[in-house]
This record gives sequence, C-alpha cells and structure tokens, in this order.
Amino acid sequence: MSEPAQSAQTCLVTIDVVPDGDRMYVRVCGELDHGGRQLERGLDEALNSSASGIDLDLSAIGFCDCSGLNLLLGLRRKALDEGKTVTICASGPSVDRLLALTGARELFVHPVSEAGSAEPDTAGDSLKSPDAVDQELRKEVAELRRAMQTRPSIDLARGILMASFSLSPEVAWTVLVTASQNTNTKLHRLAEDLVGTVQGTPLPEDVQQQLAAAVAQARAAAPLA
Repeated sequence: MSEPAQSAQTCLVTIDVVPDGDRMYVRVCGELDHGGRQLERGLDEALNSSASGIDLDLSAIGFCDCSGLNLLLGLRRKALDEGKTVTICASGPSVDRLLALTGARELFVHPVSEAGSAEPDTAGDSLKSPDAVDQELRKEVAELRRAMQTRPSIDLARGILMASFSLSPEVAWTVLVTASQNTNTKLHRLAEDLVGTVQGTPLPEDVQQQLAAAVAQARAAAPLA
C-alpha cells in the first residue's frame, strides 16, 4: 500500500487516506466522539475524492459514542446520495460494541450481488431491489434518530461515572455497556436512571451492585498507566 495521500488531525483523532483503486482506504485513530468536526471534513474530502466510496479502518479507535455513530451514518447518507458506499473493513472493541448495540453494522458492508460476491455500487444503480433499499434507508433514519435522542443521557451518565470513579472515557463507556448487559437494561435507560441519581433518585440495589462490579471489572482489565 502506498504512502498516505493526505492526513488531517484533531487533538484526539487522526485520519490517513490512501487511494485504493476506485475507492479510498481511510484509517482513523483516536476517539470518535462529539469533537469530530475536523474529522468529518476529512472524511467528506475522502468521499469526494473517490469514484465509488471509502473503506474505513476503525481498528485503532479507542473510544466511540453515539455522536461518533451519527458521524458515520451521516457520511453513509452522503455516499448514497452520490451513488457510492461506505464500508467498515476493520473495527476495534469500542466500535464493535456500539454497532452491536444499535444493530448498525450491516449498514456498512458492501452490497451483495446475485452471484454472492461483495461489490461496491460504482454505477450508482443499487444492486438491491428498491424495497430492500427503502427498508435499509428507513432503518438508517431510525438508528440516527435513536442515537440523537439517547446521546445526551448517555454522555451525561458517562461523565458521572468518570467523575465518581475517576475513570477514563473509554472505561466509563465499558462500565455502562457491561452494566447494561448484566442487568438486561437498555443502555439509554440505564443512562437515564444514572443521571436521575443526581436528582436524588436512587438506583435499584441490584443495578448498584452490577454497576459496582462493572467498575471493578473494567479497572482490573484496564492497562496500568
């Protein structure tokens, strides 16, 4: 692979863009969150410079929240408007967790032809039926709305955990996800309940126990400074 054709940087994230045939290979490193305005410009430029779309390598993303998902969904929508595609060819644990929680991973794979091979839509004509495309777009809009609606409470809850237990943003996110899974509670619902404790509403005892266990587990798994 050739040397990066262009590079953009923010204080928390870097992006390297490499031409790869009629597509652009884009590797993003750092944190994918609400501070990604410059990253958004870099991704837009990569999309505009490609003939058929971009392939994202997100394996070096250390933290990703709902605003990061908003950015990815927005990029995908722009690509569809231009008859292009955006795929995620590699991703790390933080991105994987968010895609799994929202069910959005399937939105970032190459469309599959009738022969079964994954191919980008280079001609601007979808390889899927109109009904399938419409269903996919409806799901994208629903996921985008859900991310926008739940982001404030999730970000606030993450901040509460960071302040209460001296956690990093990534560890606080891990704690929320782990406690959500162990209590069989929707992530945004757990976040809302956690934010409610600031107003004096206590968490149920079992949730408190699972949250404490998640904090201990995340601290034990975190690399030593």
